[in-house]
Amino acid sequence: MVHQVGLGLCPPSHQSWRLNNLALSLRNKFLQGGIMSDLDGAIVHHRAALELLPPCHSNRSIFLNNLALSLRDKFLQRGIMSDLDEAIELHRAALLRRPPSHSDRSSSLNNLAASLQDRFQQRGNMSDLDEAIELHRAALLLRPPGHLDRSSSLNNLAASLRDRFLQRGIMSDLDEVIDLHRAALLLRPPGHSDRSSSLNNLAASLHDRFLQRGNMSDIDEAIDLHWAALLLRSPGHLDRSSSLNNLAASLRDRFLQRGIMSDLDEAIDFHRAALLLRSPGHSDRSLSLNNLALSLRDRFLERGNMSDIDEAVELHRAALELLPPCHSNRSMFLNNLAASLRDRFQRRGIMSDLDEAIELHRAALELLPPCHSNRSMFLNNLAASLHDRFKQGGIISDPDEAIEIHRAALELLPSCHSNRSMFLNNLAASLHDRFLQRGNMSDIDEAIELHRAALELLPPCHSNRSMFLNHLAASIHDRFQRRGIMSDLHEAIELHWAALELLPSCHSDRSMFLNNLAASIHDRFKQQRIMSDLDEVIELHRAALLLRLPGHSDRSSSLSNLATSLQDRFLQCGIVSDLDEAIELHRAALELLPSCHSDRSMFLNNLAASLHDRFKQQGIMSDLDEVIVLYRAALLLRPPGHSDRSSSLSNLATSLQDRFLQCGIMSNLDEVIEFHRAVLELLPPCHSNRYTFLDHLAANLHDRFQRRGIMSDLDEVIELHRAALELLPSCHSDRSMFLNNLAASIHDRFKQQGIMSDLDEVIELHRAALLLRPPGHSDRSSSLSNLATSLQDRFLQCGIVSDLDEAIELHRAALELLPLCHPNRSMFLDNLALSLRDRFQQRGVQPDLDEVFSLCSQLPHLSHAASRTDLNVAKSWAASAHILNHESALLAYKTALKFLDQRVALLSSSSHHLDVIEEAVSSLAMDAFSCSVRHDALTTAVELVEQGRAVFWTQLAHFSTPLDELSASGDIGTALAEEFKRLSFRVRNTFDQSTDDQSPQTQQLTMQWADVVTRIRMLRGFSRFLLPPLFSDLQKAAEDGPVIILNASQYSCDALIIHSTGDPIHAPLDITQAAVSKLSSEFQSLAEQFGSSDYRDELISILRKLWVVIVGPVVQVLRETKVNPGSRIWWCPTAEFTLLPLHAAGPYKKKKQNLSDIYISSYTPTLATLVRARQRASRDASPQHFVAIGQGNPVRGRELKYVAPELAIVAECLEPIVSSFTSLEDSDATVQGVLDALNHNQWLHLACHGMPNQTQPFESSFAMRDGPLMIKDIIRSDWQNLEFAFLSTCHTAVGDENSPHESIHPAAAMQFSGFRSVIGSMWSVDDDVARQVVSAFYGHLVDSSGRLDCTRAAVALHTAMKSLRKKIPLEQQFVFVHIGV
Repeated sequence: MVHQVGLGLCPPSHQSWRLNNLALSLRNKFLQGGIMSDLDGAIVHHRAALELLPPCHSNRSIFLNNLALSLRDKFLQRGIMSDLDEAIELHRAALLRRPPSHSDRSSSLNNLAASLQDRFQQRGNMSDLDEAIELHRAALLLRPPGHLDRSSSLNNLAASLRDRFLQRGIMSDLDEVIDLHRAALLLRPPGHSDRSSSLNNLAASLHDRFLQRGNMSDIDEAIDLHWAALLLRSPGHLDRSSSLNNLAASLRDRFLQRGIMSDLDEAIDFHRAALLLRSPGHSDRSLSLNNLALSLRDRFLERGNMSDIDEAVELHRAALELLPPCHSNRSMFLNNLAASLRDRFQRRGIMSDLDEAIELHRAALELLPPCHSNRSMFLNNLAASLHDRFKQGGIISDPDEAIEIHRAALELLPSCHSNRSMFLNNLAASLHDRFLQRGNMSDIDEAIELHRAALELLPPCHSNRSMFLNHLAASIHDRFQRRGIMSDLHEAIELHWAALELLPSCHSDRSMFLNNLAASIHDRFKQQRIMSDLDEVIELHRAALLLRLPGHSDRSSSLSNLATSLQDRFLQCGIVSDLDEAIELHRAALELLPSCHSDRSMFLNNLAASLHDRFKQQGIMSDLDEVIVLYRAALLLRPPGHSDRSSSLSNLATSLQDRFLQCGIMSNLDEVIEFHRAVLELLPPCHSNRYTFLDHLAANLHDRFQRRGIMSDLDEVIELHRAALELLPSCHSDRSMFLNNLAASIHDRFKQQGIMSDLDEVIELHRAALLLRPPGHSDRSSSLSNLATSLQDRFLQCGIVSDLDEAIELHRAALELLPLCHPNRSMFLDNLALSLRDRFQQRGVQPDLDEVFSLCSQLPHLSHAASRTDLNVAKSWAASAHILNHESALLAYKTALKFLDQRVALLSSSSHHLDVIEEAVSSLAMDAFSCSVRHDALTTAVELVEQGRAVFWTQLAHFSTPLDELSASGDIGTALAEEFKRLSFRVRNTFDQSTDDQSPQTQQLTMQWADVVTRIRMLRGFSRFLLPPLFSDLQKAAEDGPVIILNASQYSCDALIIHSTGDPIHAPLDITQAAVSKLSSEFQSLAEQFGSSDYRDELISILRKLWVVIVGPVVQVLRETKVNPGSRIWWCPTAEFTLLPLHAAGPYKKKKQNLSDIYISSYTPTLATLVRARQRASRDASPQHFVAIGQGNPVRGRELKYVAPELAIVAECLEPIVSSFTSLEDSDATVQGVLDALNHNQWLHLACHGMPNQTQPFESSFAMRDGPLMIKDIIRSDWQNLEFAFLSTCHTAVGDENSPHESIHPAAAMQFSGFRSVIGSMWSVDDDVARQVVSAFYGHLVDSSGRLDCTRAAVALHTAMKSLRKKIPLEQQFVFVHIGV
């Protein structure tokens, strides 16, 4: 107000100066406090002052200049371009009034240049910037060394050149900028008021050069200079917030190169400090909010803390709200907010974040004029977001738009621009990803060329070089995975190594680079199988995991990758610890993923796969059950429409198929078929792999047909094979295999229906397959054989001799193609031999028959462990030799049983393999026995029948004592034992999972297994490792009394009596196998009715028959060989003899002795088990611990009222005698309770329900309170020093009526598990009878010293039953039998 009054009293010229001075003071006040009303007042007064001054006034240039400066300040605050345009025009007018000699010309040149530079920054017109530079150069020339404003001119020219560099990327501009700033700094020594500004400007330019060339010395110097500037700008300094901001920016960029988190944390702290100095209303607050947000986003990307990215988004939103719609920075702030939202989307997967990011990027682009220097960068960012949306299932046009936008961004950059390499890289990345989506090879080829071009633009020391090397390596790696060119893979590995070597050990990306290198080397391992590659992969993944500590966002990924590589090493080397570690790592990886994580289904799948491998290795069903549960969980996370749903369906189908193969549960196979159908429904008709899945479904349906025999399944199999074949190009390498599969299924239909047109088609298909397998083809021999077999079948149907002749020639050709060591050789030998036999029977030409047996004679000399096929071929040889009465028959049986022994040693004791062996063995051992007897080779007969019978007990024995002895024999023995166990597990797993024992994997494993067996046999004392025992070993079974082998064969029935010395004695039996089978069936039918009424007469009739035709002749020989009455004898029955009560046989007439009146009978399932029981002699002074277990109230089954009284009798008899007596009843008598009790007791009495399982004998069981105690649980136990078991239950000493030659029943299981002496029952036991027998039995089990003696068990049972004869029914007098010593 004082100024206004004063102005009214002054002349116009003085008023204009007063107004000018007032304007200047208001502008200065604005510059101090940032209050826009001050600046607006200054401009009003400047305009008024200028209007009062005549156009020709000498001071007009000053007033023009002052108004221009205030308008520029207003533009810098509000971003209104008209203010800047007016400022420029005013500066031009001022310059015109200051000719070259004018003292203020340099000032006008400088001011005009500064305003033009500002306009360039808004509109991007290069002509403005070029003019600004020329004006600054002119001003500098007017300010020679010594001029007070020279340092200012140096600084201003440097600023303009920096802007041009940022636009055009010409490095010479940036180098000149730095030189100019250094010159300016020299003119501003310590103490100079602008020194901090020069320090800041030089630092900023060095920062820029670092970003271009990546020289760390530039960024280090920049940080030091910023620190120096900050020290000069103490708290309260107007520019302190600017220094804090600049120092923070440089620290952030150094972090981005070196990955040192302390740099980033410090940058965030400095940005927060700068923000505190820029309170609401401050002109630079929005900038500080933006910069702090950028650094928080970086920390989020490094550590994954969601609070950082959430704060960054909010800060970006706050910064944006402070900018008016027309502000020049608005487009950049929109871009930054979009980037943070995109990052948050990538972590949380919320599509609204990504959609908003895309809209923000589009809005940012709309604010930029076409020629703006930032346009290319903004285009690049929009393209990246569109690409992300496509990956999430977005708009199908997104990747195409992204690529086009990347191309547009690249076109805006001149060839020499410093960002060109980055833009080339980004376009390459988008093309790479489109290749991964659509598989167009042109995309990946272009991506690789662009990556190469980007890399060529970077100097060797550039900070981005390692990342670009990594990107190029990844693209080349992916091209290798599509085309399989090894040079690509080798180059990828070299590039990954080069990238890793450029990265500092502390860099945040090091773990990623280690992982990428590991992935490429892993692929090389898969191609070349060099174990050192796989070992290196594992070490690289371990190194990556060490860098991804708990809490790291990628830790789960590293855990998974390490697990996968360990799993692969297990598959190569069989080291179980690798597989166990892989499983634990997969579990740990899965635990780190939230239930909603997009990778959870993949991690569930990985854990399932590793457990599946362990199941294949160790056969633990709980692993397979968990596999199925995990695959089901993965499938739930892959709903219809998910890209990996078909993969999950396929995996689940595979695991259910394995469970079907293990357990034979048809519902599993049905489900497998349904899942394979679902996979096919998800595949489009033109899918490249559709034919493979058609083939899988066909194979499963074929399995079901073979199990159920439903013809509709087989018809569908044929149609599926036809459909698969139609989809296969005529030149496809698998076409011959698909022709063969179709032929095989039609052949099966022919076997079912006998339609000749089917067989004719089979032949034509095999001929077509053979044409596709020319000489040299690996499968030619198979095609020759298949065609020959089908021609042979047509001969058998139609009798066309030319078919048979052609079949023989084809079989010869097939055999000639196979090396002597080939695993299929025996099958091909057999095929040719059978064809020759057929022709011999047709024409009677002797050379054909001679050739048949010449071919068979090659069988015993196989160089590999025998397969199921080898065993079947040997059986076929034996059958042919018998039919034709050839002298090689006995050798054929020996060969077949040798193969059986090898085969069983490689199988697990699952019910599945029980079925396989039953089918393979049939009557083999009994027929071999009969053949040996016919050839008067009686010791051979004993060896062969022992070798072929009870194959599972024999097999299980192989893996107990001999391996323990081998491990204890020294370091070599220990190593060989471990290698043997490892290979056995792997071979068993292979056989468990497949009926195909001709696969390359199986062949390799069986050869390795045979090799380790050979090396074990070279050790002293192990020459007969896994070989069947000799007669001299088996004869030890007769040390305490003769053993009688009863053999029933289709050729003859015989008895061999073995004494402790001398050869076996033959006792011919006048009965056929059919008659024995009929007698056995009659007895089994009768035994099922025992207890319901009196069947004494029917029972006596059967027992008399037994005496007349079987037992009587044997007793006659025993008497002739001076076996005294009252002696003990052991029965070792085979085949149907196992189901007969031999010990009860007799004439059952007055004054006639029955067998039980003459001898004391025991049984043994095999001679070897009896020998082992004799060898485990009791220690005289050892403690005797007895457990009595009774379960009268099981979960299922009727109540047994006499169990408790029976156990009380046992306790009364034995408590005073034994060292300790334990009783388990009712709730204590559980499955685990029994298993635990037998870890501490050697003597057992068990009273409960016995539950035989005729179809799955390994699941026969004892009924406990909480469920069944199964034979398989007993077999797996490792009890020590067991002596005696009394099984007071039903059906514990009789096996499967369908497989009588396998004595798989609870009593035999007890003997195998270690009990030397066992009493069991052959049929149902009356509860009261059991109690009476027990009461009478135990008193006779005590020897003269007052100790229990298990070798007295047979005599004690005999005596007890004799004392009860008049008190109990006849069938109960013989229900109990003794097994063992």
